[in-house]
Amino acid sequence: METHNLTVKQLYCCLLLSIFVIISFQASSSEPETHYHEFVIQAKPVRRLCRTHNTITVNGLFPGPTLEVRDGDTLVIKAINNARYNVTLHWHGVRQLRNPWADGPDRVTQCPIQPGRSYTYRFTIENQEGTLWWHAHSRWLRATVYGALIIHPKLGSPYSFPMPIREIPILLGEWWVRNPMDVLRLADFTGAAPNVSDAYTINGQPGDLYRCSKQETVRFPVDPGETILLRVINSAMNQELFFAVANHILTVVAVDAACTMPFATSFIMIAPGQTTNVLLTADQTPGHYYMAAHAYNSANAPFDNTTTTAILEYKSAPCNSNKGKSSTPIFPQLPGFNDTNSAIAFTSSLRSPSKVNVPLQIDENLFFTVGFGLINCTNPNSPRCQGPNGTRFAASINNVSFVLPTRNSLMQAYYQGQPGVFTTDFPPVPPVKFDYTGNVSRGLWQPVKATKLYKLKFGAKVQIVFQDTSTVTVEDHPMHLHGHNFAVVGSGFGNFNPQTDPAKFNLINPPYRNTIGNPPGGWVAIRFVADNPGIWLLHCHLDSHLNWGLAMAFLVENGVGNLQSVQPPPLDLPQC
Repeated sequence: METHNLTVKQLYCCLLLSIFVIISFQASSSEPETHYHEFVIQAKPVRRLCRTHNTITVNGLFPGPTLEVRDGDTLVIKAINNARYNVTLHWHGVRQLRNPWADGPDRVTQCPIQPGRSYTYRFTIENQEGTLWWHAHSRWLRATVYGALIIHPKLGSPYSFPMPIREIPILLGEWWVRNPMDVLRLADFTGAAPNVSDAYTINGQPGDLYRCSKQETVRFPVDPGETILLRVINSAMNQELFFAVANHILTVVAVDAACTMPFATSFIMIAPGQTTNVLLTADQTPGHYYMAAHAYNSANAPFDNTTTTAILEYKSAPCNSNKGKSSTPIFPQLPGFNDTNSAIAFTSSLRSPSKVNVPLQIDENLFFTVGFGLINCTNPNSPRCQGPNGTRFAASINNVSFVLPTRNSLMQAYYQGQPGVFTTDFPPVPPVKFDYTGNVSRGLWQPVKATKLYKLKFGAKVQIVFQDTSTVTVEDHPMHLHGHNFAVVGSGFGNFNPQTDPAKFNLINPPYRNTIGNPPGGWVAIRFVADNPGIWLLHCHLDSHLNWGLAMAFLVENGVGNLQSVQPPPLDLPQC
């Protein structure tokens, strides 16, 4: 009897211990994790379009590794530069609260990682979830150095939509047969526009419609009836894109890692830098269906007029009995390359799923003209002046064409108190008021080159109206703000009217984004709170435009106490 009681007591103790271990494991597994990665930036032979050249990759992969984390997790990524170019990495859309040192834009928040050197990016995801991405932020290296950054909710926190079991990152990109850095170098020398890409890609592959590409076309097998989540990322350098899946409806549920009110569409328009989450149900006759993307070109300018494809294939799809091969995939109907009405209709459909906290009382009301310019040459026949009529292309905001510093990064110079690197007199409005979308006098086409910042007090409530101009040509400029998300409260064609247009703003449930374009020949208005101290770049995410100077930076001052102040820089921060 005593032996039996002892056995029962032992079993009882073991049971209690097991329950304690399980509870402890669940508690520990719900704690934020720290993810350690090593990113080796290196050249690797990559073959596309019948040709092989050394391509800059991360860990030998193109596209680079997909990072998957949860809200609250910390990332520690050691970037080792084994390439022949200076490089930095940017974690696009991550807020980087109080931590500009991990943001990455070259000469803005850090000096570049030189060949043979390394730098460790350390940052925490704070109150963000959804699809973001990472990419090189130095010259044109991001043409091949990029990858997905997927943020899942904290354990125990639900998604805002029915989360399917399967999800697929879709990275849209551009491919040049030549080395992209050589393409940029030639444009820098001549002052002309860079050569357009030779192909678009889906997950690094051009697809069936390009030479030497059909065998490597990306295929996504699905079961009939299942719903999948497509995490679509536009990683292209210079092109907004239309994307669709033949015969399938896409339900948009998030953009730029912010939830949206779900809506159904046959296509999406997505600009470089933007991400869009869509649900797709495999509800068609089992077969093979093309995913496809081609250009939305809003400017009167040359562009890559090709189409990239991947294949959505039902596992139960019948084969072609004659050749034993799958049948020819069905092609989707994409809007035309110049279909601005469809592009605007798509972006105008985006709403937050519920009421959001939009700043109502504005402290800083900024009006930014964005567009092209031309730098006149003393010798128009020079080989360095191959732009229109013997000029050099430029771009600007409020007639200031942004120049990156060379002696130091902006953030390091500010933190160290180094004078002479930048000024804080960026104009809040254009220096000359004119008919922005009308016939612009040629005397207003030449911008001023400078490194000017705009200073914001911590907590300032900011409104920016981005006004496109018709200098050279109108265009949809996808503007990306580092370190902040913003509410897109309104847009329209023509010149912004400050007396009548604000009455039409959506201040209830506007979408939140980190990258937004203006309608070509129009304007878009955003609002945000400057609650992140540091220096944060604002720029067009068409990289040829960034190279021409379509950028500026905000200096958000420290607030009160450590929690409203920039944290000290890491010891291994690269020096110029």
